[in-house]
Amino acid sequence: MCAPLHAHTTRTVAMQCQTCGDPTSPAYNECRRCATPLGLPAVLPGRPTYPVRGFGLAAAVAVGAATLLYLPGALFPLIGAAMARSAATQRDGDLLLGAVVAEGLLALLYMVALLVAGVLVIIWTWRVRKNLEAFPGALPSLGPAWAIAGWLVPFANFVVPARVLANVARDSLWRRRTPPLVALWWAAWLLFLVADATINKLDNDRYAELAETPRSPAQFAAYVDHYQQALGPRLVPALACLVAGVSFVVLIRRISAAQQDRIAKAAPAWPAWPGHPGWPGHPGWPGHPGWPAHPGWPAGAGPAYPAYPAQPVTGVPHQVVGDPSATSPQVPPGAGGTIGA
Repeated sequence: MCAPLHAHTTRTVAMQCQTCGDPTSPAYNECRRCATPLGLPAVLPGRPTYPVRGFGLAAAVAVGAATLLYLPGALFPLIGAAMARSAATQRDGDLLLGAVVAEGLLALLYMVALLVAGVLVIIWTWRVRKNLEAFPGALPSLGPAWAIAGWLVPFANFVVPARVLANVARDSLWRRRTPPLVALWWAAWLLFLVADATINKLDNDRYAELAETPRSPAQFAAYVDHYQQALGPRLVPALACLVAGVSFVVLIRRISAAQQDRIAKAAPAWPAWPGHPGWPGHPGWPGHPGWPAHPGWPAGAGPAYPAYPAQPVTGVPHQVVGDPSATSPQVPPGAGGTIGA
């Protein structure tokens, strides 16, 4: 019997995921790390993507500023109690009025910072959610419109933003489960909202019971007691605000960096070659050793280009004689030189 002409061998070709770079196995339909389907690029061609690094940085700075500006207002009872004691000593009601004005200014600064942070966060949330539609393997559960409406619709804003961010964090940070940082941020944020609203209402109710124009030592002492009693409860929303702000800033920075790096994988990388790419001997000239090989070209060579005739070294080139420059016409030399006498 004749020996077989070909020996059939089985070889597994190792492939790399185009998103995270991990080796993939044909036993699975997707990358085990980032869930990108096998054979698909990091970003689907033709799908729009939105840069998020700049908006992420702006949103993170705004959230951090709003967090820091809330803390002086929460700890203001320390200053208010000191001003109330001074007012009681001097029997000066204007000092109490000054405490109210100072606390109001702090609250106003915080509200402005919170408004700016809210606008930037909503824009950033919409962009990172929209980018998921260009990432193979991403499985968003809510539409991009909810990235905006989820923050604004009453009662829905207690659930929807967390769901959107959880989805974005999973698909952007290559997690199969929601990162614990999302749960920490949202729990702290909800605690802050409830505690801040409740304590503000209690403080306003107690403040309304105080004498509008204190005159007696007991009335001044009531203001001192009011500020001293308000400090303890205000520490709860202050701590919740600090935890929510820090965790959200970390989330924004991580998600923005991960998405921007993935989007960058879809951008063509053109090497910066010195000189003009049309010069022979240039790395961009076909046939140069650095030129990428083509299946139809011999090794180390590019396509055949027609050879151009050599130009004469001496004499006036025929291109110049036949087509003189419009800006510098050829003038035959005469007596006295070419400049003119």
